[in-house]
Amino acid sequence: MNKLLFCRYNMDTNRVEARFTDDSAVSIDCTAIEDEYGNSPAQRAELDWLLYNKPLEYAQLVLGGEIEHYLSLGCDHGRLED
Repeated sequence: MNKLLFCRYNMDTNRVEARFTDDSAVSIDCTAIEDEYGNSPAQRAELDWLLYNKPLEYAQLVLGGEIEHYLSLGCDHGRLED
């Protein structure tokens, strides 16, 4: 997979739209991700925080298969702060 170039959260469709360096694109259904991995209110809140504040990191975690591991570490979005 090519490097992610751009991501944005689209509130109207509840999707993260990602574009890659090769100009391909993907749209991530956030409702499906939340239904699959948001097993607690804290996890759902963490997913929402990522959507609004770090959509690129959200996309990288989902596409890289790391979202479940990220959420299992405990919901502390400060881990992604620089």
